[in-house]
Amino acid sequence: MTHRGSRVLHVGALSRVEGEGELRLRVDGARITEARLRIYEPPRFFEAFLRGRAHTEPPDITARVCGICPVAYQMSSCQAIEDVCGVAVTGQLAALRRLLYCGEWIESQTLHIHLLHAPDFLGHSGAIEMARHHRPHVERGLRIKQAGNAIVELLGGRAIHPINVKLGGFHRVPTRTELGPLAERLRRAREDAWHTVEWVAGFDFPDAGADEEFLALAQPGTYAMDSGIPTAMAAPSSAGLSPESSRALPTRAFPVRDFERHVAEYQVPGSTALYSSLDGKRHLTGPLARYAISGRWLSTVAREAAHAAGLGDPRHGTVCRNPFRSILVRAVEVVHALEEALRLVTDYSAPAVPSLPVPPRAGTGYGATEAPRGLLYHRYVLDAQGTITDAALIPPTAQNQSAIEEHLRHVAQSFLDRHPDPDDEQLRLLCERAIRNHDPCISCSAHFLDLTVERH
Repeated sequence: MTHRGSRVLHVGALSRVEGEGELRLRVDGARITEARLRIYEPPRFFEAFLRGRAHTEPPDITARVCGICPVAYQMSSCQAIEDVCGVAVTGQLAALRRLLYCGEWIESQTLHIHLLHAPDFLGHSGAIEMARHHRPHVERGLRIKQAGNAIVELLGGRAIHPINVKLGGFHRVPTRTELGPLAERLRRAREDAWHTVEWVAGFDFPDAGADEEFLALAQPGTYAMDSGIPTAMAAPSSAGLSPESSRALPTRAFPVRDFERHVAEYQVPGSTALYSSLDGKRHLTGPLARYAISGRWLSTVAREAAHAAGLGDPRHGTVCRNPFRSILVRAVEVVHALEEALRLVTDYSAPAVPSLPVPPRAGTGYGATEAPRGLLYHRYVLDAQGTITDAALIPPTAQNQSAIEEHLRHVAQSFLDRHPDPDDEQLRLLCERAIRNHDPCISCSAHFLDLTVERH
């Protein structure tokens, strides 16, 4: 990219993101004419793998979709299959599932904040280089992550790709004595997480805004994590506001079973991921959407952390639409997840049985949870013997892809407007930052292959 008239910025392999993808930016004169996050990672075929399998298998199979958020896949699949079979998991079994989900949030969000995203704000190429100058911060992040790993390992049987989750509950549940030692570890991690919010709040955030509808689960009375109703908040432009506006806008909700009536997938050339639209428009899911829709239900300590960090008081409906500040919202969410985990550990009493029976039944079931990167939807169709005849998995990164590209285009255009003859390396770094704002999980979204045969 050296000719200033018409040029293409091409980053062949994005770093510090999950999976393999590339960035292509076309500049004609002073205008950005194309911003494309191209996903070339091979399709994963998980939906096809699920067809013909027993209804008990999705929690173990779908956990392999992602090494960073396997619990999200397990929980969404359990919800959907249990929905078909008419089983509701409640009480301490549901509490243990939420605790497991907290563990995943803590380890995944902390990994992104400290090792993947923070180097962007501090001018380092990666976490190892950053550790030479900011070692205490990196060590603090690793301590928090270890607390999340400890939860997942205890409840899931191992820290990566847990194996203890099953339909109706768990293969084995811990005793209160086994869970007890986690409490002190979580208290220390909560203090570390508060310091992380303070640290991140001091970063220099470029001006930016998201002019998309937000989509997240909502569950009145709690910060939706492991269940809830899909809820959309209107885009700022629909109310004549700028994308940077912090004003909350009206929301609308729809049942999980109607998800695919509202969120439609479509294919674009050159990508193994499906794109998505919400009622025909671009949308965004993830921490900014969760904070906008459920911020009022954060724990008291997390709300105080958000307020102290300059995010405003979520009880009054303050919304953050700056994608660069997503790292700050994630840090607040880690505080909340640690608070929630501590509450669940303190209140725990072992359930009478580790799981409820889930006999097969013909029908279609739906499930949705909040993966760290955003809303994750599953649908399964079973026959009377419990054999899966169809499956659909819609991950958050695939839903966000169109919005990521729009943010990329906007950020790059703003940079060009201020720097008519920019250094290519500066522009590349800014574009990579814009992508990492969303912590894209490219491996999760690469699940599609369309074969077209033309015969003449």
